[in-house]
Amino acid sequence: MDIQAEYVPIRLQLEQRLHELQGQVAHLEHHLRRVDGPHSADFEEQATDQEGDEVMQALDDSGRRELQDIESALARMDAGIYGICERTGKRIPLRRLQLVPTARETVPARHDEDED
Repeated sequence: MDIQAEYVPIRLQLEQRLHELQGQVAHLEHHLRRVDGPHSADFEEQATDQEGDEVMQALDDSGRRELQDIESALARMDAGIYGICERTGKRIPLRRLQLVPTARETVPARHDEDED
């Protein structure tokens, strides 16, 4: 089987997740802009609103990081270098890529980085 053909199901999974995240990020941005109106005048309600905004911001940041990872993986696929460890140049096992489609390194390379 062609190596690139092995990655077709992974690419479809990444593209589906990318689409989902783009929708989530757009929703979070809408919420954070408070299109639905200003904060309440009540102090306790304002504190609750602010806490909710902080949670939404953290989710937004997390979603953006995942978006970047997915876009990077898709770009590596397009460039023909997907599945190649960025630290060692060795092929990342297909099973790892199926479990972590945005992986940039083999498990041993990742483990070596954690020890540094």
